[in-house]
Amino acid sequence: MAYDEKLAGRVRALLKGRRGITEKKMFGGLAILCSGKMCCGVLREDLVARVGADGYEKALARPHVRPMDFTGRPMKGYVYVAPAAIRDKRALKRWVDACLAHADTL
Repeated sequence: MAYDEKLAGRVRALLKGRRGITEKKMFGGLAILCSGKMCCGVLREDLVARVGADGYEKALARPHVRPMDFTGRPMKGYVYVAPAAIRDKRALKRWVDACLAHADTL
């Protein structure tokens, strides 16, 4: 599996200058870690958003969002966000900020 380099670049631009951000190739895609904890990522053309158990149902209620079902079992606390939901910078930033907020609680 590959990941959308353009989306990865957009996420990187939003995280530029933030301390503790690293990248790791995982799941056949790109994982973005915040202080060593998975924050978000890119798999194929989707944003992988770690929203946590508390934000999971709320995230799933949003358009163009589905459970992260990488292994045949949904991973609670993680969702896939389709390109239609993150077309502009502001929309992508809202998702990335939500992921960072959750990562800061870990």
